Amino acid sequence: MQYVVANRVPVKPDFHSEFEERFRKRAGEVEKQAGFVRMEILRPVDDNGVYVVLTHWADKAAFDSWLRSDDFKAVHKNPLPKEAFGEGGGLEQHEVIIAAG
Repeated sequence: MQYVVANRVPVKPDFHSEFEERFRKRAGEVEKQAGFVRMEILRPVDDNGVYVVLTHWADKAAFDSWLRSDDFKAVHKNPLPKEAFGEGGGLEQHEVIIAAG
């Protein structure tokens, strides 16, 4: 059963460009992880919305393995400053029960 993680990130409007650029320049290590299926970065359509980083995994074990990896630590070692983010956000984890398309 595929596993999907949605990281909801409330980025303040002044930091939208930098946030997006970091994903464009990322090292691409997640794609090398066993069990990785795909990733989407969703941009909010208004300034009050949140970005959503969706990662799809073969299963929960594959996602958990990514969290423990040295690659994960390296990707997250230089975050944007705290003032770049609004309130709320966080991880949501789901199992796919129906997929179409």
